[in-house]
Amino acid sequence: METLENLEHMEDANLAVYAVRHGEHAGRLYEEDEHPFRTALQRDRDRVLHSKAFRRLGYKTQVFVNSEGDNYRTRLTHSLEVAQISRSVARSLSLNADYAETLSLAHDLGHTPFGHAGQDALHRLMQGHGGFEHNCQSLRIVSALESRYPSWPGLNLTRITLAGMMKHGRIYSCDGHLESIRDIRTGVSLEARLVDLCDRIAYLHHDLEDGLDSGYLTMEELSGEEFWIGAHEQCQKTLGEDFRSSRLPLQIRTVVRSLLNECLNDLIINSHQALQQSDFASLEDVLSIQPADLPIGNSAALRSRLQSMHAFLKARLYMDPSVKRMSFRGERMIEHLFKTYMDRPDLMPSHVQERINAVGLERVIADYISGMTDRFAEKEYRYLTGS
Repeated sequence: METLENLEHMEDANLAVYAVRHGEHAGRLYEEDEHPFRTALQRDRDRVLHSKAFRRLGYKTQVFVNSEGDNYRTRLTHSLEVAQISRSVARSLSLNADYAETLSLAHDLGHTPFGHAGQDALHRLMQGHGGFEHNCQSLRIVSALESRYPSWPGLNLTRITLAGMMKHGRIYSCDGHLESIRDIRTGVSLEARLVDLCDRIAYLHHDLEDGLDSGYLTMEELSGEEFWIGAHEQCQKTLGEDFRSSRLPLQIRTVVRSLLNECLNDLIINSHQALQQSDFASLEDVLSIQPADLPIGNSAALRSRLQSMHAFLKARLYMDPSVKRMSFRGERMIEHLFKTYMDRPDLMPSHVQERINAVGLERVIADYISGMTDRFAEKEYRYLTGS
């Protein structure tokens, strides 16, 4: 039976000198005993995975509102896909896969119902009260709002995980307990940078697939896109009649998978070559570099492809009138709920109201609404409006 020290040593044995190491997590905000059979970073991952906020992502919009269909991605499936991609790439680059997986699972915890439209609506409503930003909200969830332990608020994640979740050193003014994390956050690890890259790669490819499955995107629209033409031709050449005789939905998944595989292989190869040429001798060397300048990422050709994919999706899917109608409907519901709770805070649960004196009514309302799933927000809206 391995001791914790031996376990950390084994986990770190295959890591590069510039990776985040299991034993160098900087402790937790609230002191607690170490676990005998799991490293601190593995416990962070497990705590995120078992949180209520993570489960609620299963009913929060990615692009299509949850009620539109059962097969489209949600914030939960998106987070799981980012975690799988990040973990695989991290292992290939000798980075800390457990740490990358934790950041991936936690990166969207603070998202509102109804996707980015919900976030934009809450941010407008919170003007003059600190605004609303989903990364700040994710930090607030894991450090203050989740309630799973009687001795402290939040999940009591390690400081290095909290630092990895913190984007641009931003926190809400009411989250003074995170000031110490901002003070020690000197830069961005390769793992944290990798998660940001994998997040974008994941949503571009699965939004493309969901858009085609939903009918909002058509094969005719893609027939003029170079990134699709090349991948489609390659699948025909490689798979032959098996591909040509397949149903259209299977052809779509095959082409999207081909695009994704090529992108990830390029990310690994290009990053490996760049890291070999770097003079990083420690994590401190990594943290001293601006995130955009870190030697990790896709080649110029693949970056150009991703830009083309994003431009196509923005023009053809994200700005589609039907998608915008779904978003608009969500915005109106959030606006109504916010204004109702401002007038009648007693309509919120009593344990939510208890935080008003500490952080202010507006922030408590934002916490409450952002934690809702799409279907709960709609149910609450219908109940309060009698519609």
